[in-house]
Amino acid sequence: MRILLAEDDARIAKSVTAAIEASGYVVTHAGDGESAEFLGQTEDFDAVVLDLGLPKMDGLTVLKTWRGAGRDMPVLILTARDTWREKVEGIDAGADDYLAKPFETEELLARLRALIRRSAGHSTAILRFDSVEVDTRSSRVAVDGAPVALSALEYRVLAYLMHHADRVVSRTELTEHIYDQDFERDSNTIEVLIARLRRKLGVNIIANRRGLGYFLRAPS
Repeated sequence: MRILLAEDDARIAKSVTAAIEASGYVVTHAGDGESAEFLGQTEDFDAVVLDLGLPKMDGLTVLKTWRGAGRDMPVLILTARDTWREKVEGIDAGADDYLAKPFETEELLARLRALIRRSAGHSTAILRFDSVEVDTRSSRVAVDGAPVALSALEYRVLAYLMHHADRVVSRTELTEHIYDQDFERDSNTIEVLIARLRRKLGVNIIANRRGLGYFLRAPS
């Protein structure tokens, strides 16, 4: 899962980035509104954490520009002023949730998880498919209740497929959503990760549709 963090306060950005990455997500950071607006228009993100008080272009303008262009990724707005008017403006502009500064990191993570799973049609933090269970709160995976140890990249691949279990996910899409912006992306790596996942899970739930991508299928 790829998250765009638009925050100009370096201290907050550093701590939030570390917390989000520790939860199994990939983070791209934008330090001003112009950079955030460009990234949101040109890159695909599973969710955005958007500070309203950004330099160069304020967060509200960024959000309105995205929504006007049809960009529909979930957006959690951050505001330094806990006022009802700013909340209303953000929600009316297309925000999906809001959080006032100062905030607890755990609350931000919980709200972010909720936005991501709701956008994918899930109602709980624990995703299940057949005998496989992914706890998005702790990044833990289990098969028939037994824990399975996965690398960070393996977890990201599985979590993305679990979030989108109702459709085929192309290798290109997987590549874009499990690596950060600066990583040299190689779609062949996806095949290696899928092979390792199948071996570690021990159940054949990841199927391949030739020329299209991967999807989850209950073992026959």
